[in-house]
Amino acid sequence: MILVDPDLDSDPPSFALQTKRTSSADPPLTDRDRRLPSARTLSHFLSDAQAAVRLRGQVSVLLTTDQAIRRLNRQFRRINKATDVLSFPAPQVAAGEVAGDLAISVPTALRQAREQGHALAVEIKVLILHGLLHLAGFDHESDSGKMARRERLLRGRLGLPQGLIERTRAGVTR
Repeated sequence: MILVDPDLDSDPPSFALQTKRTSSADPPLTDRDRRLPSARTLSHFLSDAQAAVRLRGQVSVLLTTDQAIRRLNRQFRRINKATDVLSFPAPQVAAGEVAGDLAISVPTALRQAREQGHALAVEIKVLILHGLLHLAGFDHESDSGKMARRERLLRGRLGLPQGLIERTRAGVTR
């Protein structure tokens, strides 16, 4: 299920600041590149990605603001900053019926999409896949590359570009 935070306007003021070119060589972002994908499009991708991850149970995805995700990050991880994606696995009693929830910051996803040279829709899909792997029990901070290898394989199957783990490890931006 895809949920859109009502605080995300169709053209929030913070998005206007993020559409500036990062260098003169970068083409300007088009409206299409900045457009939030439809809930239907993301629901289809969520279903395909969940099947690829082999994760059973319902997953809810909240598309939200930097401010809201910062609050969640502070409350649940004790980290007082915005992030791109947070994963909240369901308790064991709900396992099978509910896999968990994801929260994605759309402004952060837009900045990252710009840095990577692709559309917001692509970046949100990369974040959904990354979050699903966390819901499935993977943890790139402690698994000696297991999550990175799985993410790379699944990105290929799902037609997605370079993922979060590779960007972080290589310090790669476009």
